[in-house]
Amino acid sequence: MDHLSLNIPPTSPSPGHSAAPLDAIDRAILRELSADGRLSVRALAERVRISRSNAYARLERLIADGVITGFSARIDPVRAGLGTTAYVLVNIDQHSWRDVSVKMREVPYVQHLAFVGGDVDLVMLVRTPDTATLRDVVLAGIHAITGVRSTRTWIVFEETTGG
Repeated sequence: MDHLSLNIPPTSPSPGHSAAPLDAIDRAILRELSADGRLSVRALAERVRISRSNAYARLERLIADGVITGFSARIDPVRAGLGTTAYVLVNIDQHSWRDVSVKMREVPYVQHLAFVGGDVDLVMLVRTPDTATLRDVVLAGIHAITGVRSTRTWIVFEETTGG
């Protein structure tokens, strides 16, 4: 349930970013690993139609270049006991964003944290066992952080995955 398909366009990185250029085979490797991170190098090589040694070398390069930052399991949050999901939009005092960033990483049940431009400063994906815990996370956790001015909480009723 908590999976977003990786669709990488065949373009070079935007100016100012130091990402390694990806060719069609690199993008195919990333697509395959996004679909199944437990693929063996042998199976990966077969799926993208390259030799095992080429697949291994490319995989090692993608890891060394920081394109692949790790491997993880996709978890069904409801079956894992986290049946309440919400997006919490946060406005902060602009001068305090570094301190707020550090403190937000300590708030329990936060699955994703993104500083954004626009009407809000921070968007958080929060998954909790129930609404009472969500209330505690927002009111006792997030609002207790110095620099937080306001929050808006959007409860998620249903989720679908991309790709």
